[in-house]
Amino acid sequence: MAQIVVKNLVKEYRVLDGERGLWGSMKTLFRPKYRSITAIDHVDFSIEKGEIVGYIGPNGSGKSTTLKMLSGILYPTSGSITVNGLIPYQDRKQNAKQIGVVFGNRSQLYWDLPVIDSYQLNHRLYNIPDGIYQENLAYFKEIFDLDGIINQPVRLLSLGEKMRATIAGAMLHSPEILFLDEPTIGLDVTSKLKIRDFIKQINKKSGTTIILTSHDMGDIESLCERIILIDEGKKKYDGSVSDFENTFGGNYSISFKPVGALATQLPEGLTLKEADAPYYIVTGNKRQIKLSDAISIVNQIGIEELEIRSQTLEEIVNKYFE
Repeated sequence: MAQIVVKNLVKEYRVLDGERGLWGSMKTLFRPKYRSITAIDHVDFSIEKGEIVGYIGPNGSGKSTTLKMLSGILYPTSGSITVNGLIPYQDRKQNAKQIGVVFGNRSQLYWDLPVIDSYQLNHRLYNIPDGIYQENLAYFKEIFDLDGIINQPVRLLSLGEKMRATIAGAMLHSPEILFLDEPTIGLDVTSKLKIRDFIKQINKKSGTTIILTSHDMGDIESLCERIILIDEGKKKYDGSVSDFENTFGGNYSISFKPVGALATQLPEGLTLKEADAPYYIVTGNKRQIKLSDAISIVNQIGIEELEIRSQTLEEIVNKYFE
């Protein structure tokens, strides 16, 4: 049975529908009108133990709302959610013991206290056995290089240091499932690589199930074999990254410098363009002609230099949501 099961999930918010102007404000005050906004619109998916799934979409598409319902912070308007057999918003305490949650724009560490104080609070809050707590703390200190910051107040840490400390804190109680909402937002390249490496390690070491939201497609490409795309609260795609790239992308270009005059006739599906002399560019799509076949065809021309560029996942996703 899947570890996380979401069926026909709907989340609606009731918001005040105010009128403009002084008279409109008075009417709204005494006779308020409300309207419903659908944040999640009949979404279904299931996730197996040990999967790392990218949950992606534009701002306001419903990603964070979904994670909050999976965490038990919000309750759904309709539909059902089970996480390890528990209903998150009904079994909040039990659910909290089996999940770790990190929201990239909000630290769960106490701002004015040293990092270790927040960890010790989690130690008591989750009733973590002393042996497991010390073992996990030593492990995270090593892989996240926390020794130099663990006794510092959180407010003195850099963004990257804060995120490393926050993720470690969310994992101290050895949760089976980890929800990561924009864990690399605002981080430099080095910090992002450390976060990605850590996510890979805990997934491999403990079989932790991970749902990751991110606008950085480098995170998704590095960590996820499967993605779920959501837009305006509706699921648009659920499948492998490779299938998504092949279905909605697949464009490539091959830049080359020929030896002598061009005499080869290209097959249908490949287009030849002149670039800055003496270079030419061949463009195509993997759905029509495989990149490896296109390279072989270009090599038959007789070339001195070759440069290949494939469409990135970020480019494909951006094009999909245009």
